[in-house]
Amino acid sequence: MQSNVSSFAKLLYNGAMKIPKRIQPLVDDGLVDEVISQLMSGKEATVFMVRSGDEIRCAKVYKEANKRSFKKAAQYQEGRKSRNSRRARAMEKGSKYGRNQQEQAWQNAEVDALYTLAEAGVRVPHPFGCFDGVLLMELITDEAGDVAPRLNDVVMSKEQAIEDHQLVMNYIVRMLCAGVVHGDLSEFNVLVDEYGPVIIDLPQAVDASANNNAKAMLIRDVDNMTHYYGQFAPELLLSKYAQEMWALYESGELTFETPLTGLFEESNISANVDNVIEEIKAAFIEEQDRLQRIAEANEIE
Repeated sequence: MQSNVSSFAKLLYNGAMKIPKRIQPLVDDGLVDEVISQLMSGKEATVFMVRSGDEIRCAKVYKEANKRSFKKAAQYQEGRKSRNSRRARAMEKGSKYGRNQQEQAWQNAEVDALYTLAEAGVRVPHPFGCFDGVLLMELITDEAGDVAPRLNDVVMSKEQAIEDHQLVMNYIVRMLCAGVVHGDLSEFNVLVDEYGPVIIDLPQAVDASANNNAKAMLIRDVDNMTHYYGQFAPELLLSKYAQEMWALYESGELTFETPLTGLFEESNISANVDNVIEEIKAAFIEEQDRLQRIAEANEIE
């Protein structure tokens, strides 16, 4: 398994890049010493490799709301509560102050999710804090010390696919037990280091109990991961882990150690036709988004 990113030594030898305007305050405060390179630019943020003292970290610079291409943000923010009543009222009214507070809440959501998931036993990058829209966190590397590749760049054996899929299913269970649904989990939001998958990109993580879209997002997350690993182990494509997880979660029976079978018998109760149509429409839109992510990833490469 190889990364497309050059080694740290080579990057450092070639010299640091000009410091982006948004990272300059972190340099002024001594949190970052230099910016080594840009790692990627996505729909919601641009990520840079930086040096902080003797450590190489990454700085995720969130794009402003009017420059983000992340769709249907309101669906993800549903259920998020502000402890400050004045802030909550301002966010509801959409005032300038409210919009600024909403931006901070969007950015801080990832930091909160990273700490929550790490405590739940999910492998995620360690955060060092979010400063004026810049998240400073651990840089995930492979066994050679290079930046770890995304899962979509990794080819594996059938046995490895089954093993890693099982591990990711366990991570999703742990997220759900912690009350969190990733909401945008796919092969593009998972890195692979020498120890296995690492979950990344969590600003859109939703509250499993307070967001009405949580179940649909969970099913999509699980399906995305199953479809990817299913390329190498087709038998995984027959599993129904998401439905099994959600049924156990709703009944209060889901724990970190709950054994999953991947089997689930659908209810025979007649479906609400309008709801089914809406789900089909949503699935179509999400598939278009997935294809767009693939196209964007190919452009970056």
